[in-house]
Amino acid sequence: MTAEPAPFEGFPTAALDFYDDLEVDNTKSFWEKHKHVYAESVKAPMTALCAALEPEFGPAKVFRPFRDVRFAKDKTPYKTAQGAFVGAGPATGWYVELSARGLRVGAGFYEASGPRLAAIREAMADDKSGPVLERLVARYAADGWEVGGEQLKTAPRGYDADHPRIDLLRRKQLFVGRPYGFENLDDPAVADRVREDWRTLRPLVEWVAEHAVE
Repeated sequence: MTAEPAPFEGFPTAALDFYDDLEVDNTKSFWEKHKHVYAESVKAPMTALCAALEPEFGPAKVFRPFRDVRFAKDKTPYKTAQGAFVGAGPATGWYVELSARGLRVGAGFYEASGPRLAAIREAMADDKSGPVLERLVARYAADGWEVGGEQLKTAPRGYDADHPRIDLLRRKQLFVGRPYGFENLDDPAVADRVREDWRTLRPLVEWVAEHAVE
């Protein structure tokens, strides 16, 4: 019989301190001495937060703390943030992350294969579906959300530089998010705040999931 997940009670200060210290001493020796702090103060509450959100958004992937350094110039072995992702499509969905700077939430698409990106751009260019996304992104920005993602410096092939939605068409990624900082993270009500923000971002996730069809 599977045990019920522990209730989410917030993130303790020890979680922020752990990442503060890890940024200074990202070594195996530090990790081995403090991995119990990671397990108890970072991974356990993040897992509990995801469990609290799962009934509405679906199961989350809680990312491993180890970096893949095989092809990286930076060989530090551990991630300096704990992320979790709920997918609504390939590389598309909701995100939450804890680091020394506190909690951050977001949503959007973080990568798209050639055919998927072509489908997204076709929908952006379409005079029916494109303005819907344009209004969504403008509303998020006006409400104080940060709009990010990698962009081309020029117009993508096949689209005119003077297209009315060229700013969208240049995007290879599109995600919207905002930081919470580190105050009051030990309050269980953080789960309610994340839930409300993910609800606010649902139209963006659904737009991408609907149109990113290869």
